[in-house]
Amino acid sequence: MHPSLLNRNVRETQYAVRGELYLKAEELRQKGMEIIFTNVGNPHALGQVPITYNRQVLALCAAPFLLDHPEVTKMFPSDAISRAKELLSYNKGGIGAYSDSRGAAGVRKEVARYIEKRDGLPANTVNENTIFLTDGASVAVRMGLNSLIRDENDGILVPIPQYPLYSASIKLYGGSLIPYELDESKGWGMNVETIRKACADAKAKGILPRGLVFINPGNPTGQCFSKDNLKELARFASEEQVVLMADEVYQENIFQDERPFVSMRQVLHELGEPLNSKVELLSFHTVSKGALGECGLRGGYVDMHNIHPGAVEEVYKTASINLSPNVLGQMAMGLMVNPPAPGSPSYDGYMKEKNDVLASMRRRAHIMTDAFNSLEGVTCNFTEGAMYSFPQLHLPKKAIEAAKSAGKSPDVFYCLKLLEATGISVVPGSGFGQAAGTFHLRTTILPMEDVMKEKFVPLLTDFHKKFMDTYRD
Repeated sequence: MHPSLLNRNVRETQYAVRGELYLKAEELRQKGMEIIFTNVGNPHALGQVPITYNRQVLALCAAPFLLDHPEVTKMFPSDAISRAKELLSYNKGGIGAYSDSRGAAGVRKEVARYIEKRDGLPANTVNENTIFLTDGASVAVRMGLNSLIRDENDGILVPIPQYPLYSASIKLYGGSLIPYELDESKGWGMNVETIRKACADAKAKGILPRGLVFINPGNPTGQCFSKDNLKELARFASEEQVVLMADEVYQENIFQDERPFVSMRQVLHELGEPLNSKVELLSFHTVSKGALGECGLRGGYVDMHNIHPGAVEEVYKTASINLSPNVLGQMAMGLMVNPPAPGSPSYDGYMKEKNDVLASMRRRAHIMTDAFNSLEGVTCNFTEGAMYSFPQLHLPKKAIEAAKSAGKSPDVFYCLKLLEATGISVVPGSGFGQAAGTFHLRTTILPMEDVMKEKFVPLLTDFHKKFMDTYRD
């Protein structure tokens, strides 16, 4: 299996989050250097603690013999015990058995009720049979893209900057990426006229737009879209007959009060007919973000709204190739969408742990943004949501020339120097796409507050000063 004999799309696929910088960081780590991995949104790896109740329930699901232990009521709260029994009842054989290829029906029903409650929808209007549980939201996204893309003449509208899951998957499935730029000068705002022009330009080249991706809150840009923005998108999707792909995995991670998270499903409901029953929508969510941060459990879902039943059946068929999404991840999803009820033994502790995580993230969003904006030649929009800051680096000409001499793009050059000097592992902006002539980097805001204040910010500040002194024009 020589590289030259592989599928061309496999060879041409790139994924910057685990690219050159990450590989270099791993090399340095193996040589004994302490690395602060802020290249990927992986909260527990940077010190976030799991939510106690969720892990108690999952422990019982993973070791159901504990439910028969004479001391079980002393080891676990009563609501964790009853919840574990409920989740285990959804899948005969427990976590060691395959579930339905869409995921266990009981968990899918809980997801449906969660969506109804979140979005103010009438009871029993969300169909659990159009919800697919997946091994993280990424699998759900790829499922959608793989179904939409027929050949290179099918295009997917994707925001720039974007999360490279989209560019990589579109390349892998042989489609065409249609970029539409977000406006950094307006807080990474989205302009529907920009999308309209990108759509027209693609059509002029013989590329048919099939889907439109938007990430709310944004990755890597951290912006939150207003309800008016989302209504414009819905109308555009209806006009152009494109499938909306709503990446809403960071919906709990909101760090300002002016623009709370609003789902596209809620927006369609509020717009009413004919849009609510016309606009095709794939909505994605996960247990990997929010207050849970359970990346390793790989629990996600896609909610298919207004998708033709025949198309849903075809997706079900392809999902069946993998037999079953992992069952422990499904149970984690159930715990996310159906947490302890008020008045239950675990409720107060659960809410305190959850709120403490989100409050700390809000503080870290300010710490990170303020740190970048204090640096010479760096500007950074506030991280309104998600888990990332995406500052622009206004690099001196000498630095750009040095990067060229080293055979690197300027943002890669800067990030490599940062990594080698400090152990801070970030991702160059070029991996996400950026306006011509601009340079950025993406970092998570996930290091714990003490690490951020005592290590990350001082290391970053000291490095940047020395870098600018070295390459100042």
